[in-house]
Amino acid sequence: MYDPAQLRTFLAVAQTLSFTRAARRLGVRQSTVSQHVRRLEDATGRPLFSRDTHSVELTEDGEAMLGFASTILAAHERAAAYFTGGRPRGRLRFGASEDFVLTRLPEILESFRRDHPEVDLELTVELSGTLHEQLAAGLLDLVLAKRRGGDTHGELVWRSALTWIGAPRLRLDPDRPVPLIVYPPPGITRARALTVLEAHGRRWRVACTSASLSALIAAARAGLGVMAHTRGLIPPGLVPVPARAGLPELGEVDFVLLHGARSTGREGGAAQEAADALAAAILAAGDRLRRPAAEG
Repeated sequence: MYDPAQLRTFLAVAQTLSFTRAARRLGVRQSTVSQHVRRLEDATGRPLFSRDTHSVELTEDGEAMLGFASTILAAHERAAAYFTGGRPRGRLRFGASEDFVLTRLPEILESFRRDHPEVDLELTVELSGTLHEQLAAGLLDLVLAKRRGGDTHGELVWRSALTWIGAPRLRLDPDRPVPLIVYPPPGITRARALTVLEAHGRRWRVACTSASLSALIAAARAGLGVMAHTRGLIPPGLVPVPARAGLPELGEVDFVLLHGARSTGREGGAAQEAADALAAAILAAGDRLRRPAAEG
């Protein structure tokens, strides 16, 4: 009933909230993206996006289509792999940033392992900055992480605003340094938080530092301070810091897929094939990365 090409285009627009960025990701013209979305809306009989000259947002029916599209495309990929016999194999070294520990990424990886049993998946969970370094050193084949400031490479999976979060009863004294709960260097959100505070002349102090997201969340729930975090992934028990606290805006952050350097030889080719397959699975189910693991 629904064309897989149109569903892939729909997911690209839904994840980037931009027809232009979706066209760039898919390697097609923007008019093709618009045509695919229009035909899919004709097939469903429902508008999937509300859009004007400045913004693109999913409608309620568009939100529903996210889950359906991911399921349909996953089934399509499994069928294609089964009947073509082109199943990737070999070792795949995949790195994911701490941000996705509490999301449904484990479900995506479980589905990938079930569909690609010949792939030996090795998972590394680290700070985004560390993953960038390990990828550059040839220690990883594929990385899902935040894009570093000033970088333009990588395949965009999701763009989100950053926000300050803390315990519901936390109150900040404007005359005292902002107590920060941060990752250690080279944490990307840490760098962003310090940069914007210093640019606005706000004093700060580190109240807690840890490479573990669970430890940072525990410190925030205990009221030790505030942390910069992705707005769409706020953990239970924490809330955005009210605007009256006067903290500066943190801007947006891009989550991207980055491939390692292309290597020669049979083993290198197998790793690249496996990395391409996992990247496709993540992009097809990218909306699930925006949902906590506890959600139904």
